[in-house]
Amino acid sequence: MDFDLSKDQLDIKKAAREFAEGEFPEVAEMCDREEKYPKELVRKAAELGFVGISLPEEYGGSGYGYLEKCLVNEELWRVDPGLGSAVTAATFGADMILLYGNNEQKRKYIPPLVKGDAVMGSAITEPNAGSDVSSIASAAVKAGNEFVINGTKMFITNGTVGSYFAVICLTQPENPSRHRRHSVILVERDRQGFEATKIHNKMGIRASDTAELYFRDVRVPLDHLIGEEGKGFYQFMEFFNRTRIHVGAQGIGIAQGAMDLAIKHARSREQFGKPLSSFQAIQFKIAEMATRIQAARNLVHEAACRADKGKPDHKLTAMAKWYAGETAVRSADEALQIHGGYGFIGEYAIQRFYRDAKIIEIYEGTKEIEKIIISRALLG
Repeated sequence: MDFDLSKDQLDIKKAAREFAEGEFPEVAEMCDREEKYPKELVRKAAELGFVGISLPEEYGGSGYGYLEKCLVNEELWRVDPGLGSAVTAATFGADMILLYGNNEQKRKYIPPLVKGDAVMGSAITEPNAGSDVSSIASAAVKAGNEFVINGTKMFITNGTVGSYFAVICLTQPENPSRHRRHSVILVERDRQGFEATKIHNKMGIRASDTAELYFRDVRVPLDHLIGEEGKGFYQFMEFFNRTRIHVGAQGIGIAQGAMDLAIKHARSREQFGKPLSSFQAIQFKIAEMATRIQAARNLVHEAACRADKGKPDHKLTAMAKWYAGETAVRSADEALQIHGGYGFIGEYAIQRFYRDAKIIEIYEGTKEIEKIIISRALLG
């Protein structure tokens, strides 16, 4: 097994890091404090090819794979998780179209994302249905040549800035199998009856837009169905089997960025007449962080490589996402501890990493869900 990155991959990694270091510091604290979505920053990232890094060339993308997108995720989130989230989530839902959409849907909805002219979201979670996707109650009823959608979605990324959404709806409520009752329908935000309300005062990734969506007799053509009717649950499970790899990469980015800040502080801060970095307790913390980060990176990169070969492994993906999330949380915690009281005030970036890290263990499958996937794969 070759663990070395290719020249192209190293160049992508370097370019993403340089972009983040050049653009993020100026606005990171402001976007976090004001909960502001960095629209122009996302557009610039799109123009430079970071948004469409893994989308096919025929639709304007760069045509790279999951591993290259992971490298971009790592580097952007390493500099600032909130801004990294805004950039890397701009295409959240594109994989659903690529996996299950028809050629017309791909040609119409993918290129605007690559250019930065549009932002996409996936509307899954509801007030009473989070991890239990099969209990989603938002319904789409056929009326002539249209679907009429009613329901509410919660915690939706890009909710107030998204141009269109992949929405999972109940379409076959009478089906005896609870996993064959739902379908995925593409809904544009300018449809009458659609409303989005921004969720404020989040703990972390506050530069990323999160909202509650309302569908009140929203009408969309039947040809907005993505994939097969009644297969929505399975489509989103396969969708997550890919996107969770990128979430794992986000966790690595947070952990690495937190460790970078801890090392910088430990070298410059003195106690008892010596730099913190000279104390064994601090050295051990750094050593443990570095080891966990490397282990998480290996898991995520292997999961990405398998997906790039057309053989995504749901067990390995779950391992990568869970362990990278835990690594992000533990590394941010230890890094803040190394900062001591300084880490507890807003002037220091480590407090943002600490707040941002927790989301990795929650969205796109909680750590408990990932452990269920792993154990079922092993035990049957």
